[in-house]
Amino acid sequence: MLPKEVFNRRRHHSNTPESVMLIFVNYIVMAVAVQGFAMCDKIGWFFWTVVSALALYNFFSIRRNYEQYNKPQVIAYAISIAGIIGLFIFFRLRPHNC
Repeated sequence: MLPKEVFNRRRHHSNTPESVMLIFVNYIVMAVAVQGFAMCDKIGWFFWTVVSALALYNFFSIRRNYEQYNKPQVIAYAISIAGIIGLFIFFRLRPHNC
């Protein structure tokens, strides 16, 4: 049998690293922003506002959790940024009606 402590979790602790949560947030926010504000011929000004707010959030989140970012996590973050750019291009190239 397993001890009882195995099933007890610390309060406000989800066991997911902050770097992974940052990547998830980036993908979700960018997917919603592109779908909502950048699907027409002209990219809306609110899309750029969302992108700049997301960049500020990334900057302060990385600065707050700097000690957790080692080489593999930095590589994963860089790959995720390239994936977000690919997501933007993919959504913009799909046929859409405005």
